[in-house]
Amino acid sequence: MRDSGSPADWWTQACRTEPATASGMASSHHGGTPAEWLTGRVTDSLDRRGLALGAGAYLVWGLFPLLMHALEPASAIEITAQRAIWSLLVCAIIVAFVRGWRRVLAVLRSPRTLGILALAAALIATNWLIYVFAVVTDRVNSASLGYYINPLVLVALGVFVLGERLRRLQIVAVAIASVAVAVIGVEMGGLPWISLALAFSFGLYGLIKKRVSVDPITGLTVETLVIAPFALVGLWWLSSSGELTFGARGSSGLGVGHDLLLASTGVFTVGALLLFGAGAQRLPLNVTGLLQYIAPTMMFMLAVWHFGEPMPAGRWIGFVLVWAALIVLTLDGFRAARRPRALRDPDEAEVEPAEPV
Repeated sequence: MRDSGSPADWWTQACRTEPATASGMASSHHGGTPAEWLTGRVTDSLDRRGLALGAGAYLVWGLFPLLMHALEPASAIEITAQRAIWSLLVCAIIVAFVRGWRRVLAVLRSPRTLGILALAAALIATNWLIYVFAVVTDRVNSASLGYYINPLVLVALGVFVLGERLRRLQIVAVAIASVAVAVIGVEMGGLPWISLALAFSFGLYGLIKKRVSVDPITGLTVETLVIAPFALVGLWWLSSSGELTFGARGSSGLGVGHDLLLASTGVFTVGALLLFGAGAQRLPLNVTGLLQYIAPTMMFMLAVWHFGEPMPAGRWIGFVLVWAALIVLTLDGFRAARRPRALRDPDEAEVEPAEPV
């Protein structure tokens, strides 16, 4: 990617929503499916900077549980609200720097686009809240499972929402994942609701975002702008009940350091999105698709070996089945990528790598 003469030009290049094709050049083709994950081809020479940027984004997301734990004693509601407010502030600074307010205003003046992004905002806020709740209640492995099964949920949504057809290996992958969820549900004594809520809220979020064509920073700016009033109400409610930790003093774990950590949630949220956007523009879809497993794998490792969360035999079996399903789905993606584009059925379900902002 060449550096442009202005920050706005650089942003337009760095955060284009269409990932690179197998040849490393950005593709202008968009299918009618909810995604086109693993539809490129791996080349012998990958863009190393793109690989570093993409991997860096998922490394940041994979380390988020450490940040969430460090924010104790803040509640899940406060962390989510603070994350939205500080993300909006960071987005506003970036939009001003790249002179992108016209794009934001264009979205705000379009009832259809604003409505779609408002619905997306509700879904991502729900996703953030459930994710933080999972971390602060020592259920990081449930969050990890949610992001593992997200690609499979996207395939299922393509079928039930968009009427796409599953390929044979996709049917096998979804079947294995269904068995995995059932096994984990039996072990837990009920449905793994945190995992399913994370997967479906984020899957629907990605599906809805496909309905609008806005760059990532404009989209996140509008979404956090929609969330901000609710976040402020939540912070006011916590403050009135004496449960707000930001700015509070006199208790263990509170202070300037705690306040700065809460503010950093916005920096990490937007920063990871910038890394993802720049990396996805340089990499084939199938490589970005493989990178997306970095985050849930790191979450899983942190849950088991850092936070010491219990992993009974039944849960291990369930995770192994999920990993098997993802291997089958990945093989199907590479197999489909080798087919000439002219022979591909546009009604077949595909899935794009996700950015769990």
